[in-house]
This record gives sequence, C-alpha cells and structure tokens, in this order.
Amino acid sequence: MIYIETSRLQLRDWKDTDLEPFSRLNGDKEVMAYFPKTLSVEETKLFYQTITDEFMQCGYGLYAVEVKESKAFIGFIGFHKAIFEADFTPCIEIGWRLKREAWGNGYATEGAAACLQYGFNVLGFNDVYSFTADINTSSKGVMEKIGMSYIRDFNHPKVEKDSPLYKHVLYHARKK
Repeated sequence: MIYIETSRLQLRDWKDTDLEPFSRLNGDKEVMAYFPKTLSVEETKLFYQTITDEFMQCGYGLYAVEVKESKAFIGFIGFHKAIFEADFTPCIEIGWRLKREAWGNGYATEGAAACLQYGFNVLGFNDVYSFTADINTSSKGVMEKIGMSYIRDFNHPKVEKDSPLYKHVLYHARKK
C-alpha cells in the first residue's frame, strides 16, 4: 500500500525485497554516523520486525521510501512511538534514514514534509517531535525546513555519556 506520494517519492508498505538493501543501509558507517553503531544483518531483521509490528499495533510507522522514477528503495521516512525515559515521552517521533546515494536530492525534506502533513491531516496527530544528536546538522536542517521548531537540548538516556552523540536536540511541530 502507498500511504504518501510526492512528486518524486512513494512512502509505502515494506516488502521482503527491501530487507537486503535495508541491511546495507544500516551497515553503512556514514549513514549510521549519528547512531551509536551500525546494525548487523540480524539486528536489521529485528528492526524490520519492530517496524512491521508497530504498523500492526499503531496503524502507522516508518514507511519504506522509493523513488517513483526508478522504483529504487532508498530508506525510510515516517513515525515511531518514542518511549525511552524523558520528560517529553511517550511521543510520536518523525524520523528518516536514507542511503548515501540519495543524499543531496532533497528527498528527506520532501518526504518528511509530506509525512508530517499526513500525520496531522490523516492520522490525527496534534503533536510530532523529532530529535537527533546535536552534531547532526543535516537532520537539524531537515527539521527546520519542514517547519519544526527547536525546543531545547537534552542528553539522550540511551547514549553513553562520553559519546559525542549524547547531547541531542529536540524539535516539535503542532497541528495548525
């Protein structure tokens, strides 16, 4: 099923054939630079199962993204229920992860903007959050381009205190 369509992208259900390129994506050190580590094939399979389970439980999730013209899988953009221990959780988070070859084309911004509107207008969300390591300037740029507002910094409780990824930024968008 296609949930969201933009001029260049389709945000859709996952297919079994996505698992292999998804595993490559999660094993790419550059793609995963702002995460504590890359994911193995087994960890990717578990993440894939978590994504599909969240769709079943919540009716939304991290949508597989493909480029319309080529039908190429390039990653995910979508929603996740963040439940780690913080004063703003549980919350609906919007996030994205795209393969390196897709970077620099505006796909993350295009897909995330459409996804955010889908969340407000179709799924009925009133508030959506996003967060990333403070050093991840690219994702902060996407958050700002899609109309999210910076709230504050916080230390991510699931990241080691001595890691450069420990300091995070929190962004928010509210249904208008």
